[in-house]
Amino acid sequence: MREQLADTVYGLGWATVKRLPEPAAVALGRATADAAWHRRGRGVRQLEANLARVRPGSTAEEIRELSRAGMRSYLRYWMESFRLPVWPEDRVRAGVHVHGIERVTGTAAEGRGVILALPHMGNWDLAGAWLATAQDLPFTTVAERLRPESLYDRFVAYREGLGMEVLPHTGGSAFGTLARRLRAGGVVALVADRDLSTSGVEVDFFGEATRMPAGPALLAQQTGAVLFPVTLWHDTTPVLQVQVHDPVEVPADGTRAERGAVMTQRLADEFAAGIACHPEDWHMLQRLWLSDLARGGTA
Repeated sequence: MREQLADTVYGLGWATVKRLPEPAAVALGRATADAAWHRRGRGVRQLEANLARVRPGSTAEEIRELSRAGMRSYLRYWMESFRLPVWPEDRVRAGVHVHGIERVTGTAAEGRGVILALPHMGNWDLAGAWLATAQDLPFTTVAERLRPESLYDRFVAYREGLGMEVLPHTGGSAFGTLARRLRAGGVVALVADRDLSTSGVEVDFFGEATRMPAGPALLAQQTGAVLFPVTLWHDTTPVLQVQVHDPVEVPADGTRAERGAVMTQRLADEFAAGIACHPEDWHMLQRLWLSDLARGGTA
């Protein structure tokens, strides 16, 4: 019943929110965010526990206000995502500014594969739509298998409509397909700050241990593709800001696992720096750190 309800809610969102005038959608998103924040449910409490790691030394009141901004950013993501399928191309182009895009386009022009690894920040769907339209760089990504299956199908159809090739996260075939795309000079984009498998790499993140996916580093090692960390945030304008950072190089020495661990830690460090600057745009409402996972967290 709960899964079917989720499918119905998201279906209504895509069906109705996209028809609203943009100011009405913005107001609805903010009101929904504030209502969820006031209820202080499991997701909000976990967001606050996560933000307390990002801003150590903050008072409870400061974390509470930061979580309110975080919920507003999170609902902005959803309102924009519900409306993205009907945005004209010029609206998508105007809605994103990418710092360092020449790193991506230059690498792609050389015929080398590109891996973009990013945390759950800002609106990664909007950034992906911009990459596919404004830069004519369609790409491949993976999506978590959601339940019910109809909800997963909605997300796949939505993202494919934005110019992405979407592979299911479960199953070993996804890695092989990603590797083939990269060897052919394609682009792969992966949200990589939360491990959904049992094979993640342990990293230090804001002074505590967590695990992050091994995939980006392994793909770079096996295919010769260039791995770029990416961070995203909203400023005072309606434009999404995106930073493509310097590439993560493959270490010259060590085993494949050792090189992967060094590279994944480098990603974690870049993510942490970006999140520390814009914590309200980090949409992490789930348990992340190993200490939380071991004791069940606050959610």
